[in-house]
Amino acid sequence: MNWLNAGFEVFGTRVLWTDLVGNVAALATVVLAMRRSMWTWPVQFAGSVLLLIASINAQITGNALKQALFAALAVYGWLAWRRGTQDGKPLAVRPAQWWERSLLVGVMLVGTAVIGLLFYVTGLSWGAHEPLPKGAFLVAADAYIFVGSALATWAQGRALVDFWIVWVAVDLVGVPLAFSSGLVVSGAVYGVFFLLVLVGFVKWLREYRAAVPNVAVAQ
Repeated sequence: MNWLNAGFEVFGTRVLWTDLVGNVAALATVVLAMRRSMWTWPVQFAGSVLLLIASINAQITGNALKQALFAALAVYGWLAWRRGTQDGKPLAVRPAQWWERSLLVGVMLVGTAVIGLLFYVTGLSWGAHEPLPKGAFLVAADAYIFVGSALATWAQGRALVDFWIVWVAVDLVGVPLAFSSGLVVSGAVYGVFFLLVLVGFVKWLREYRAAVPNVAVAQ
């Protein structure tokens, strides 16, 4: 369909509407998450679908798979937050328990290794086509971002304050990687995303501490 490839030119670079609107939706998702709004998940789902289309058009299979995973996690998050806000009560956020933090760290390490190997063998990561050792580093970074993003979204669905920290860890790799690869626009988006994540972390932590004396936070 023609609308899938619709876009405009900016300084000689073609920008697809699916890519632009998808990234705007991704940033809006962070702002909505700060407010613990249920709209977080429909917006994330819509943004993921748009970025999925943009990735398929650009033949970036690895990123397309990531967006498909985000869309599925958006459904999980919406259902989880819906259960947590039954009877009109506000969503109760909380720090992760020790086993949840151990799970996050363990899956991040093991998942990055497994997904990195998969990306390299199948060529799904754009870094797999670069010469070694640069190629190996790019594939590892791509896998790290993939796994970290999925874990952050899962933790967000569980209303864990720690999900913001996972996003910080992801952005610490994503921002410099994008700029060093010449993806200035993506790097700028990651940079804005990073600042919003820091604000979101402080906001959720304050809200949790303010609510502790008054409500029992579900474990």
